[in-house]
Amino acid sequence: MRYARLPIEVESPEEFGYGNIRNNLAESSISDRKLSDLGLAIPDLTLLYTEHRGSASLRALIARDGEGLAADDVLVTTGAAGALFIIATALLAPGDHMVVVRPNYGLNLETPGAIGCDITHIDLTFDTGFRIDIDALAAAVTPATKIVSITHPHNPSGVLLSEGELRRIANIARDNGAYLIVDETYRELCFGDLTPLAATLGSHVISVSSLSKAYGIPGTRMGWLIVRNPELHEIFLAAKEQIAICGSVVDEWIAEQVLSRKDAILAETLAEMRTRLALVSEWMAGEDLLEWNAPAGGVVGFVRMRGDPAGGVAAFYDRLLNQHGTYVAPGHWFDLPDSYFRLGYGWAARNELEAGLTAISAALRG
Repeated sequence: MRYARLPIEVESPEEFGYGNIRNNLAESSISDRKLSDLGLAIPDLTLLYTEHRGSASLRALIARDGEGLAADDVLVTTGAAGALFIIATALLAPGDHMVVVRPNYGLNLETPGAIGCDITHIDLTFDTGFRIDIDALAAAVTPATKIVSITHPHNPSGVLLSEGELRRIANIARDNGAYLIVDETYRELCFGDLTPLAATLGSHVISVSSLSKAYGIPGTRMGWLIVRNPELHEIFLAAKEQIAICGSVVDEWIAEQVLSRKDAILAETLAEMRTRLALVSEWMAGEDLLEWNAPAGGVVGFVRMRGDPAGGVAAFYDRLLNQHGTYVAPGHWFDLPDSYFRLGYGWAARNELEAGLTAISAALRG
């Protein structure tokens, strides 16, 4: 494999420097939490090797929301990124065919590309509401396809599939002997009814998620994959053991405390995110230089400029950052023109979010 750094990582706020940004609207998660925010103090833990699959109690907490799922269907990983890397390197070889919905989180595209896979992209467009053309996806999947890969809710637009659409995609993969990967990191940040955990839809469906986006603890690097397929689990476990052996005792302890109180934590988070989404939606309704497809899940929206801003697109980003101290995620992070940008409304303090929206409007006009 040949690695190349992705723009979304090179230009990320943490690499650019949080201290260089006043209004950070580039983030794709809720605000980062401290241990004290969660009422936690780490006990005198024994820093041993943990269960290689992740602690049984943690895996049971992860599995409990999926009908028919059990702890043994879960493998704890180093974030969702670790799960995606394990899946790709364990299942794919040079020349294998896969179908990937795009735009997408970079790892879902770049790791298979680094392996040397033959990738068919199903490109989502603003004008079709970033909805998957399932007929086009069905036409792209063949008996030679190894993996179909989607994000749901969609990153970066926050658009949702219906349960029927998700089941149809799962059936297309099954009928062609392919695995379906569903990166559902934002699933618990939906503003309507939750679709089923993807892994409940068949033994060929692999769910991937983490505590980074909805829970605000990306520094724990806690993620997982879920699949009801013991043979696949042995393959994925072998990959994890050769990469890291096991997880962190401290991280897994924190994850157990958080997930044991997930209902209360998520209720508070969703109430705040609904308020923030309403704030951003009101601003968008009055901003005639921008348009979007309003998100139904997650904490990001994907915005399009209606025309060139004053001085051009590059000048807009320069003014936005250097004059207004505001950072958004430009379109090239997602292989699209910079007339698009991802707007994160969950991470910044509310006053910073409001200041950032005002800054965007000002920077558009010069």
